[in-house]
Amino acid sequence: MTQDDNQGAQAPQEPPKRGTMRFQDGSTQARQPSLAEQRARQQALADQERQEALDAEAARAAEKKSSTKKKLLIGTGVTVGLVGLIATFYTVAKPENVTATCTHDDIVDNDQNCDENYVRSHGGHVSGGFFFIPIVGGGFNSYRYNYGGTGAIGQRVSGGSYTAPPNANISTKSGKSVQRGGFGISGKSGTSGGTGKSGGS
Repeated sequence: MTQDDNQGAQAPQEPPKRGTMRFQDGSTQARQPSLAEQRARQQALADQERQEALDAEAARAAEKKSSTKKKLLIGTGVTVGLVGLIATFYTVAKPENVTATCTHDDIVDNDQNCDENYVRSHGGHVSGGFFFIPIVGGGFNSYRYNYGGTGAIGQRVSGGSYTAPPNANISTKSGKSVQRGGFGISGKSGTSGGTGKSGGS
């Protein structure tokens, strides 16, 4: 007896159905957050606002500190600059006191021989820092100031220079002002000696 080939054969199984997605329609009401969730959200918002306020305060403090530091540095620089300027001013403004000694061939002579008024009143003249006084028999004796040198009349002058120092109060041993210094500009009350070789003829 022939059996049908299809007898006893099981029907193929259908593949399992996949899950389906349900879409919420507009009529569905959203679930209200619980009291605990509301408190948690409020706490989170409060914490966030507090942190933002702290960050802003820290930024303001840092900016203020930076601004103060810059002002301090600028103020310090200005102070140092002013101190240097004042020190320089006083150094320049305070003239040195120098004694002028009248000389003839490097020998200390009478101060009147280097006085322009005296020289001219005796027929002499002044030129290039030298004072020329006529001598008996013709010719002239020449005199000039030595600045800062020392010595008694008739002695060779010791030290000093024949160039008038700038910004100096220069006066003779007798107290006659030759040059008044100040602020780097000299005001001369007469002709002072200059450089050059002295001698008489």
